[in-house]
Amino acid sequence: MPQARSMAFVIDPAFLAGSDAVGNLQLCHVRLQPDARFCWLVLIPQLDGLREIEDLSPVDRGRLTEEIVRVGGAVRAVGEALGRPVEKLNVGQLGNLTAQLHIHVVGRRSDDPAWPAPVWGFGKAEVLTALAHETALAAARRALGL
Repeated sequence: MPQARSMAFVIDPAFLAGSDAVGNLQLCHVRLQPDARFCWLVLIPQLDGLREIEDLSPVDRGRLTEEIVRVGGAVRAVGEALGRPVEKLNVGQLGNLTAQLHIHVVGRRSDDPAWPAPVWGFGKAEVLTALAHETALAAARRALGL
């Protein structure tokens, strides 16, 4: 049975400070990592106290997988909108710095600055221009039907 959504669900302040809201899917809140080097969205299941995927019910684990696939499509849409088509999707659930359960979906290209290494801990984020930021948010929302 799916876990009840919490009316008191709180996003870790680190996400609020370093990313921008795209919108809500059935299970997850989706956020844009505004790093000009990568097309990057983050899913945060809207349930309290989650640290690991194993903390989700079997039904919600399945829902999370489906939402990861949807968000992968949105990452590809962001890449297209910004003129940087995504060649490969990286999906990761780390949580070493921010323990709240969250999943990164990152669009990669063979010409991105971290290729072929992981993006985590690579250099400093580059600020998106205002136009690129709005374009990325709009493309992600459109692709997710938000």
